Amino acid sequence: MLKLPFTTFIAWRYLRSKRKITLVSIISLISFIGVTIGVSALIIVLSVFNGFNGLVTKILVEFDPHIRIEKKLNLSTEDFKKIEGAISDISQIRGYAPFVISKAMLISDRNNRVLYIKGIDPTKAHLVSGLPSKLVLGNFDLSDGDKLPKIILGLTIADRLNALLGDTVTLVSPSFSSMFGLVQPNVKKFVVSGIFESNNKDYDGYYAFTSLKSAQELFDMRGKINGVEIRLYDIDKSEDVKKIIQSRLGNEFQVKTWYDLHKDLYSVMQIERWVAYVILSLIIFVATFNILGSLTMSVIEKTRDIGILRAMGAKSSDIVRIFMFEGIIIGITGASVGSLIGFIVCYIQEKYHIFPLDPTVYIIPSLPVEMKLTDFIAVWLAAIFLCSFASYYPAKRAASIDPSEALRWE
Repeated sequence: MLKLPFTTFIAWRYLRSKRKITLVSIISLISFIGVTIGVSALIIVLSVFNGFNGLVTKILVEFDPHIRIEKKLNLSTEDFKKIEGAISDISQIRGYAPFVISKAMLISDRNNRVLYIKGIDPTKAHLVSGLPSKLVLGNFDLSDGDKLPKIILGLTIADRLNALLGDTVTLVSPSFSSMFGLVQPNVKKFVVSGIFESNNKDYDGYYAFTSLKSAQELFDMRGKINGVEIRLYDIDKSEDVKKIIQSRLGNEFQVKTWYDLHKDLYSVMQIERWVAYVILSLIIFVATFNILGSLTMSVIEKTRDIGILRAMGAKSSDIVRIFMFEGIIIGITGASVGSLIGFIVCYIQEKYHIFPLDPTVYIIPSLPVEMKLTDFIAVWLAAIFLCSFASYYPAKRAASIDPSEALRWE
């Protein structure tokens, strides 16, 4: 049978004493419950944040490129060739394609709207974007056609403009010269060949796609592009590939990963995550104050026992360990039970979706959950650290008790 060190054994006996229910034991129980609730709440909330983070990333990277290369000014044919030379031997790259993007006014028979028009290479779109798989109506057809070029609209745009498949819409783009009143703005007619839904309100409500050639004509950019988009086999390699490309192209070019393109969004999400972490940590923090109070009262209650232990030869460090172990035991058991509860709740939500969301408001049926081992470890260790910290003052006070004073009236 495994024998515990006597300091741990005494600490465990103090916590499990059943001779009588005292205020100290009640406060210790409250401390345990507080740590348990705090840990479980933290794990559940962090897992939900992970779920939303993963969902946002999935929506973005399904539609966006993994890497985008641009310059402050438009890219010329020579620039594009230079980029091709820099990325041609990088095995992680699945595909790349040039693009043109600018604002224009879209006019239909029923309404009009200012939006972004993005010109892409139809033959390479499936290699760098998820657009072909996001069509809900029509076909992925961006050919120039016999009469009019084709355009694909976001679902929200199509709904607001009452645009249907086969409708003719007009795009108006101010050229550089027209801004000074020298010539008329560029006007070009398109036929709606498809409607997409990305589950991203920015894309669905503010983006339309056409062929690269049509966009270049509309924006007076013949022979020029805004940049090159790259998709990788493994998105986790984005940062490594970015560094390789940047080192080859130099600072003249701007190389951005999918994370860089949405850095503000992820920064906000990270701040929200930390705010939630701090707020919920206060539950554990309050529980540690209860531990401090209960151990302080325990020191007063066990003054005679401390005196006897010191008279029997126990060192001050042994007394410190006894009361420190009390707090640590509460922390370990509370954190462990809380972690288990958090895991069970997250697992049930992941499996059975017990917390549904309104499908008319949200694009997902229930709260997304993604458990991470690092969250469990971080929360578990933080709870134990706080409990240990709260135990230090009562333990030092217990060690400072003079055994002769403690036993004077015995």
